[in-house]
Amino acid sequence: MIDTTSTARAAPWMALAWSELGVREGAADETRIVGYSRTLGQSDVTSDDIPWCAAFVGAMLERAGQPSTRSLRARSYLDWGEATEIAGPGVIAVFSRGASPTAGHVGFVVAETVSNLIVLGGNQSDAVTVAPFPKTALLGLRQVGPTQLEHATSDDLFATALAHVLAMEGGFTDDPEDPGGPTNLGITLSEFARHRSISLTASNRPQLIGELKRLSVGDVAPIYIRNYWHPSRAANLPTALAVFHFDCAVNHGVTGAARLLQAALGVGADGEIGPITLGAAFAEPVSGILVRYADVRRSRYRSLPHFPRFGRGWLNRTSATQKAAAEIAGRFPDPSPPPPPAPKRKATSMSTDISANSGSQDPAVTPKWWGHSLTIWGVIVTTLSTVLPAVGPLFGLDITAEMIRQIGSQLAHIIEALGGVIGIILTIAGRLRAVQPLTRRAFEIKM
Repeated sequence: MIDTTSTARAAPWMALAWSELGVREGAADETRIVGYSRTLGQSDVTSDDIPWCAAFVGAMLERAGQPSTRSLRARSYLDWGEATEIAGPGVIAVFSRGASPTAGHVGFVVAETVSNLIVLGGNQSDAVTVAPFPKTALLGLRQVGPTQLEHATSDDLFATALAHVLAMEGGFTDDPEDPGGPTNLGITLSEFARHRSISLTASNRPQLIGELKRLSVGDVAPIYIRNYWHPSRAANLPTALAVFHFDCAVNHGVTGAARLLQAALGVGADGEIGPITLGAAFAEPVSGILVRYADVRRSRYRSLPHFPRFGRGWLNRTSATQKAAAEIAGRFPDPSPPPPPAPKRKATSMSTDISANSGSQDPAVTPKWWGHSLTIWGVIVTTLSTVLPAVGPLFGLDITAEMIRQIGSQLAHIIEALGGVIGIILTIAGRLRAVQPLTRRAFEIKM
């Protein structure tokens, strides 16, 4: 049995090639086969009644973000990349065909026997199939050259990450126990309908399922970019985390994946990838984060009600993605880490600050002199009106008696009451409108 997961990890275009398995010449797939040539800019091709093995190889490379020869000649790949002696998974094999010095066949190696190379390719018995080809007909093996790797971009990383996701998702499925319902290339029927801006109804469901089955990688790539790659902010993460997080977002949803990543990073799990989360992702070696992220993801799977039915596949996917993320990270540079947050400005004053609130002081607020505070004056008036008459005699200040002798006891009580009320009002009003901290200001009292 061929391990399609390992061959997809070996070369990102392999997942795209596997997703085309079974495409066959004829009315049903003619448009799809013609599309291989169109991907290479060969707009004059209008039929599948031509040799199209090179078109298939080129289309898979281009869709994975890797430049091809853009030629329809199989032997053009003898000049692609660099020569290799190792027939590893994903390596391009070029074979002779008959006695013609120009005819040939090209495809992707998936395995090797003593006398044959097992090749995944197009136009093999008029279809995309896996077939053996004798080593005696082999003209050359080609792999990606170092100069091609130097020009990897974030778009290439997306294509590589998408290739892994598609290898994990596979083709069309309609498992009645799967809550996602009909799915092709990882896109559910309901998501496909939303992408088309169509309301899914019982009447249009059969037609949409038919269209879903015919989706190509070129059709679903924009959905993955818009719904998962950009919203998950995968491109802003270290490469290994980008690959793992993107796959997690596809499987758990963007918000769910964000919470799982935040749990692995030990930051607040609010489901939003912001400066704190991004900073934590670059604050320590990625290898340790990746291990924790995978463990958190496995724990999440085990908590789901469908784990007994799908759990084994989910756990295998997690392990495969963890390995793929580490491998892909060796081929793509990490993005620049986010800048550290700007330090908070501190309030400056020539005098000592005394905060009127118990919390921290806002550095944008300018302190004011306590003599301008209604709160302080309210306290002063209240104290003079209600406390001083009671405690004054203890210090030899018989203020109440003197006031009674001068203006009468009734007037003294009125003033005392009014002073207390005014003081309380000033205190409340000053506290409600207080927006500035207090600062001390020197003043003198001359006796």
